[in-house]
Amino acid sequence: MKTYTLKDFKSDQQVRWCPGCGDYAVLAALQRALPKVCQEQGIGKEQVVVVSGIGCSSRLPYYMNTYGFHSIHGRATAIATGLKVANPSLSVWQATGDGDALAIGGNHFIHAIRRNIDLNIMLFNNRIYGMTKGQYSPTSRLGTVTKTSPYGTVEEPFNPGSLVLGSKGTFFARSLDVDVLLCEEIMLEASRHKGTSVMEFLTNCVIFNNGTHSDISAPQTRADRTIVLRDGQKMLFGSDRRKGLALDGWRLKVVTIGEDGVTEDDILTHHAHEDNLGLQMMLADMRWPEFPVALGVIRDVPAPTYEESVRVQCEEVAARSRVHTVDELLGSGAVWEVK
Repeated sequence: MKTYTLKDFKSDQQVRWCPGCGDYAVLAALQRALPKVCQEQGIGKEQVVVVSGIGCSSRLPYYMNTYGFHSIHGRATAIATGLKVANPSLSVWQATGDGDALAIGGNHFIHAIRRNIDLNIMLFNNRIYGMTKGQYSPTSRLGTVTKTSPYGTVEEPFNPGSLVLGSKGTFFARSLDVDVLLCEEIMLEASRHKGTSVMEFLTNCVIFNNGTHSDISAPQTRADRTIVLRDGQKMLFGSDRRKGLALDGWRLKVVTIGEDGVTEDDILTHHAHEDNLGLQMMLADMRWPEFPVALGVIRDVPAPTYEESVRVQCEEVAARSRVHTVDELLGSGAVWEVK
């Protein structure tokens, strides 16, 4: 089994994103993660496929030294589904943007999640249509002024985490583009998950939506405005790790250790592998300034995959079928000879 390095997954193509684009960080994380994925799964890089739709992030297959498929707008999930079902041995990664996945591709996106196809979907969320020069997207904040909303959007945005969990998704994780190590970490966790793994990467578009995530990504305030969730660990955050999440009845609340009699025992422990959809939905929905934004793996639960169910069904049908060849099929009904 060959041992790969980051360089093995870099193509010879010049990366054509704007200087400072958040997509660079996600690309770097993927190139760092895939050598470990291949080693863990015992596969060669010829079994890795990167599929994309249309958009800035969808250029990613060109920058990977793997098989790739640059498909059409909103249809990357359909192409990726076909690849995985036809050849389940492939490790399929999908690069898509908030417009590509959640607008024109929204139907394919939610049905892949519902079916639990073993895909690794990397959702680049910069809250804007960048490649087509700055129109508002399904994740643009209410009131955002763009070329297609000159007086501000009047639409409530999608929260991708709510959409995934509302579709009974089995895996959802989130990271900031400025944290390459966390991006790599959740990619590795996604590769280990059997089913549809959705990773939301909060990326910056320096040209058309600069600073859209700066309220939580700025180095000086990030520790107090985000919380990195890891399975089996207390939900603690803050620069001094004294803030945490607790339950107040059926609602989450932010508490501080040492205030109002709060101890570390009062802080919730994260259980990503437990099927606790209600709590995981609350975590995915958290927004600053009321709550810290949840990063890391929020949900990772087992469930049958679509491609495995299809394989089992085909084997069962074939086993009880009386017809096994085309000749048997042609002779299986009412036949007659014409002279």
